[in-house]
Amino acid sequence: MRQRGRHRRRRRGRALRAALTGAALALTGAATLISTSQAEVADAPGGLRPLSAADRTLDLRLTEQPVPGQWLDRLSSAMGGPVDADTLLGSTDRVLLGADDCSAADRGNLPVSPSATRVYCWDEDGTRGWLPGAVTTSGDAGAKGRWRDHRVLLAAWSQDDGSSRGGAARVSFIDADDPARLTYTSALLAVPVDGGRDYRALSSPVSGMVWYGDKLIVTTGSGDRDALYVYDVDRVQRATTDADTVGRVPGGWAAHGQRYVLPAVATYRLPDTAGAARPAALAVDRGTAPGTLVASERVPAGADRPTRLWRYPLSADPDRAGLPAADHAGHVDAAEAYETGAADVGGILAHRPEGAERSDWYLGRASGEHGGRGMLWRQDTEGARTTRCGSDRSHLCWSGEAGSLAYWAQTGEVWSQSGRTLFALPLAELDRALDD
Repeated sequence: MRQRGRHRRRRRGRALRAALTGAALALTGAATLISTSQAEVADAPGGLRPLSAADRTLDLRLTEQPVPGQWLDRLSSAMGGPVDADTLLGSTDRVLLGADDCSAADRGNLPVSPSATRVYCWDEDGTRGWLPGAVTTSGDAGAKGRWRDHRVLLAAWSQDDGSSRGGAARVSFIDADDPARLTYTSALLAVPVDGGRDYRALSSPVSGMVWYGDKLIVTTGSGDRDALYVYDVDRVQRATTDADTVGRVPGGWAAHGQRYVLPAVATYRLPDTAGAARPAALAVDRGTAPGTLVASERVPAGADRPTRLWRYPLSADPDRAGLPAADHAGHVDAAEAYETGAADVGGILAHRPEGAERSDWYLGRASGEHGGRGMLWRQDTEGARTTRCGSDRSHLCWSGEAGSLAYWAQTGEVWSQSGRTLFALPLAELDRALDD
């Protein structure tokens, strides 16, 4: 079935793939002509190395801190109650550009191999002053791949204020019911304060994000002791003014110019250890039962230490749907963890094909010291494979700003974002490129 689906997608997207591949190769000739030198071969991360249970507990444990329910209810009541999915998506007022309307610079963000089959670009006016972050989809959210009756993409953006924390963060809700015309609106990511009488902005870049059930889980930057924030997509509130402030204002509520507000319902704090691992990239692996939250830290090249990859179990308790599984003390421990030689990991995906005994781990590596394009690796405990492209079979074939990876199981596609370019490609094509 996967083979037939792959051939159908090839026929439908042959012309688009040819055009996009040609454009990407033309724009990045320098990157694809880099030889497979000794330095590049040395980047091969090898196989994953399992970590012991003691190592997982010491540095990977998180502690849950729920936002009190009365805070959330007080805020919701004061703001007029949450809006539903139909209302939110019915108010999308901006349009993503199609592939033909993307600039040459934006098309230059696309991978060379494998080539993207869906390509969109963010409009400059709607993203001015905002830095791109993680991507997730309603394919992560549930088995049907929809939020209520809608196909939805979510993209995180952070406003840079010059500090390591960032000034504010928002999530753009993209109505993807019509693939030929994606429209969006945005909600400020907020944190309730003062007993739920007000809220502040989440002052952190968002490099990782997943959507599981009705929960949205996002990462934070190094300036925040809380490693993860959790949001409930059924608690989206409407802002009443487009003022560039945040929180309660005379006569209403402001969301830094955004139309909606999404208040946090829980946070997860890092352990107080010298080796505490901060999640930087996130994904959901639905090949486990229940699904698991997979994470990686971001270790820069030259740091002289490996990168850790791990997974947290997600709760099977209906009253805790979408949340990591915590014990009676609120501790969340990693169920599995590895070390990898890959550095500058900007995106992670763990996928277990039907009938397979274990998941493959996919890692998107940013361009880093190489400049230009990044790399994409598939790893397990036995070894690693990467894509190759160009006349010299270079490894530098992925997008330079290697962003988060999100697998939409219902369509078989992997979504990512590089700069202002949002793109997707079939996982089957990705595997084919890795196996070449």
